[in-house]
Amino acid sequence: MTELSEFETAAAGRPTLLVTLTGSDRPGLTSAVLSTLATRGVEVIDAEQVVLRGRLILGVLVSAPRDHKALKDELKELATVLDVDIAVKKGVGDNEPRRKGRSQVTVIGRPLSAAGLAAVAGRIADTGANIDRISRMARYPVTAMEFAVSGTDPETLRTVLAQEGVRQGLDIAVQDGGLYRRAKRLIVMDVDSTLIQGEVIEMLAAHAGRLAEVAAVTEQAMRGELDFAESLRNRVAALEGLPATALDEVYAAIELAPGARTMVRTLKRLGYQFAIVSGGFSQITDKLAADLGIDYAKANDLEIVDGRLTGRVTGEIVDRPGKAVALKQFAARSGTPLSQTVAIGDGANDLDMLAAAGLGVAFNAKPVVRAAADTHLSVPYLDTILYLLGITREEVEAADAENPA
Repeated sequence: MTELSEFETAAAGRPTLLVTLTGSDRPGLTSAVLSTLATRGVEVIDAEQVVLRGRLILGVLVSAPRDHKALKDELKELATVLDVDIAVKKGVGDNEPRRKGRSQVTVIGRPLSAAGLAAVAGRIADTGANIDRISRMARYPVTAMEFAVSGTDPETLRTVLAQEGVRQGLDIAVQDGGLYRRAKRLIVMDVDSTLIQGEVIEMLAAHAGRLAEVAAVTEQAMRGELDFAESLRNRVAALEGLPATALDEVYAAIELAPGARTMVRTLKRLGYQFAIVSGGFSQITDKLAADLGIDYAKANDLEIVDGRLTGRVTGEIVDRPGKAVALKQFAARSGTPLSQTVAIGDGANDLDMLAAAGLGVAFNAKPVVRAAADTHLSVPYLDTILYLLGITREEVEAADAENPA
């Protein structure tokens, strides 16, 4: 620690030059600037480069040589040759270190307006925080931007930006900007209205001619207005006598949430493990797990006798507490700390699971769930989860092009 402090003290008073190039991007510009700097034997302290619609912005911070005025003249001549603008500013020391309280803020819009982004930036400033960097995560089917923010604690930022997100119609996720944000390794998903579109029990009830009454109870249960276990027993009772073949027909009719396969495929390539936990039925979830390559699955078991549903479930019911227990079991089996888990769900019976995970995501969720989760997504694309994990759309497309499914 002493040596580091001495080094930082010495660096703080060292003369430096900030060289900034702007111009039309083309191969060789960065090399030309660095080659010119190399003739003076300078040390590169920091560098940033970005290209926006063919326009290059390059910044290089270097130690200032004794003949820095001559170097400045050379760089001006280079700018003329390259037909770019190069500015040189002398100063002292390195960049200011990022302040304490680091967050990663992901802003998702469809579309993402300048007014919306201005409002987000304004609320960040209101907390006393600073935006250190902005990068684009995706350009379609949603626009996603990631802000590196420092200067206030993530919880304060999350509260302020959640309110602004509602006003602007944007999804805004705030995560701790520390190392563990990159360490998420187990994804645990709800199934009905999350991994798949719709509710399996309602699809089965339609086969039994009892859709309206079952759907009404499901809606109340997902809002948290009814005890889940009791509501499940009542709904399953409406399926008594239904041929077991209806399960196959329902499975064939299931539609995955848009982006579900992309999310699973991409994260599996990165070594993630997946689990699904459902208040629905193992006769469906086990097939889904096999189809998608999901590692773990837990759901309720429908009792079937002589090829027909009895209107009962067997074994312990997977309810709100049961989902959290399942998440912890999956984490233990996979060797994943709870801090490195992500839970995704939409209903009140997902609340305990979302709270137990390192990151709880409410996906097109009921209001009670949106209010309690770490963050929420209101777009229909499940693969937007990737942007919360720091993975860009371009990286996904490049991986798919290299390894077509």
